[in-house]
Amino acid sequence: MRLSRRSFLCSLGALAVAPVARFAYADSPAVAALAKSQLVYLTPILADGRESACHGEVWFVPHAGDIFVSTQTTTWRARAVAQGLTRAKIWIGEFGVWSKAEDRFRSAPFLEIEGRTETDAAVQGEVLKLFGAKYAAEWGTWGPRFHDGLADGSRVLLRYRIVS
Repeated sequence: MRLSRRSFLCSLGALAVAPVARFAYADSPAVAALAKSQLVYLTPILADGRESACHGEVWFVPHAGDIFVSTQTTTWRARAVAQGLTRAKIWIGEFGVWSKAEDRFRSAPFLEIEGRTETDAAVQGEVLKLFGAKYAAEWGTWGPRFHDGLADGSRVLLRYRIVS
């Protein structure tokens, strides 16, 4: 059987959306937006329930019903999870650098999430492949940084599950 270009492209599109369909909140507009967005805007939630003053736009990939973010261990996102501030909020969409977005990201669909550090090497490997596919144009530069950073401990892989 010969595979047409149209069939091939449609299949790729279906594969891109498939990981999102596994989310517990799959009918949510925010989860649907995950399939289209290159970025999420993330902020930790403080112990008293307020948003942290730290916000940032980050790369992410959905996998196994969760949302994965790779970051340096010195960033506020990594330190927050390490300190037990596991609750966070993400807005899904692209509005440029958060400090210049002037809160426009707040109009985007959002999710409340709970994070932990993912240390399983097999899961890390799977997720890094997904990052490489999603961010293929930049992966030549960032892929080695992600791989090497996870190996030497200068980066962590944060795994967030949707809580609402």
